[in-house]
Amino acid sequence: MTAAPVLSPTPAGPGEPGAADADGGRRPPLVAHWFLPTYGDSRGLVGGGHGMAATAATAARPASLGYLSQIARAAETVGFEGALTPTGAWCEDAWLTTAMLAAHSERLKFLVAFRPGLVSPTLAAQMAATFQRHSGGRLLLNVVTGGEAREQRAYGDHLGKDDRYRRCGEFLEVVRGLWRGKTVSLAGEHVQVEEARLERAPDPVPPLYFGGSSPLAGEVAARHSDVYLTWGEPPAAVAEKVAWIRRLAAAEGRTVRFGIRLHVITRDSSDAAWAQAEQLLAGIPAGMIEDVQASLARSESEGQRRMRALHSGGSASAGDLEVSPNLWAGVGLVRGGAGTALVGSHQEVADRIAEYHALGIDEFVLSGHPHLEEAYWVGEGVLPELGRRGLWAPPAGSAAATPVAAAVPFAGSAR
Repeated sequence: MTAAPVLSPTPAGPGEPGAADADGGRRPPLVAHWFLPTYGDSRGLVGGGHGMAATAATAARPASLGYLSQIARAAETVGFEGALTPTGAWCEDAWLTTAMLAAHSERLKFLVAFRPGLVSPTLAAQMAATFQRHSGGRLLLNVVTGGEAREQRAYGDHLGKDDRYRRCGEFLEVVRGLWRGKTVSLAGEHVQVEEARLERAPDPVPPLYFGGSSPLAGEVAARHSDVYLTWGEPPAAVAEKVAWIRRLAAAEGRTVRFGIRLHVITRDSSDAAWAQAEQLLAGIPAGMIEDVQASLARSESEGQRRMRALHSGGSASAGDLEVSPNLWAGVGLVRGGAGTALVGSHQEVADRIAEYHALGIDEFVLSGHPHLEEAYWVGEGVLPELGRRGLWAPPAGSAAATPVAAAVPFAGSAR
């Protein structure tokens, strides 16, 4: 494993949350989100405990409303702001699932991933407005243009990658206009609407999260996104992305916030966390890495190509997949999308989060296997450590904002 340098961010003064960034300026405290596995969950990187010892706890957990509700309640209890819900043919529909979960939670926001072009922009704008009213303003939107042509065709979308980004830009132009209360007409290359308007605009307007590593993705992000999302690459690569999008956004007369998507394996000690990473690696069935990597090699996504380049197809040891201090590329061996995890003690993981925060990352979309238990590991270990450093504060109204000491049964009751 790579020796992790000790990071010493500038501490915040009393009543002054946040830390100094790379330019020496004071930054606001970071925002932490969790993840809802709407495809199912387990104690391994792959469901069902394949490859694990027969005596291990390995049962797969279906993505039932009951189980997802447990994760949502755990996330809001320990202080996460929101939870990302994925989109794709391999998982439950994000809009419907989160609409149902809103009734089973109180404060948690839902970062709903959706694909522009599969519904009209007017309908999408209306759906968002309805969600905001019925949830009490708890909608965040993650725009996913789609990097897999095969899956897009299954949905009836036959545009190429570049045209999907161009359509996305037109789509968001209509949505943004409707949310501002305008009557919108657009005769675009891919989107045509006439005199579209909403009877009631969303209040608040949901922020748009957007990711992508190709040149066209950068243009759309700079013009339309509120938060640019990147997958968890090493800090130097992330710094380059932040600078790239900042330049493009400045040319549009805009400023953009930044977020990062990472898995987390955190324990009370570094050795325990890396032992868990070794266990996850050992639980991958023989031949699965080769099959998954062959499939991911066909992806059109530049971000996916960058994820695959980090692990080069696998290793016999978890430590060999540490591509930067505490940044482990093992998740990407058998999963598409975000393929890296922060691995270490609570203090080490907090160090790495502080490092990304100093580079300009404002929001952290985190996850871990299984998502229920790992929400508590992160929420009870890492978030309090970030709070002690002045880098994070629990959302108003969360249980983490008003901690209560656990009672000890029968203590003090002797007569």
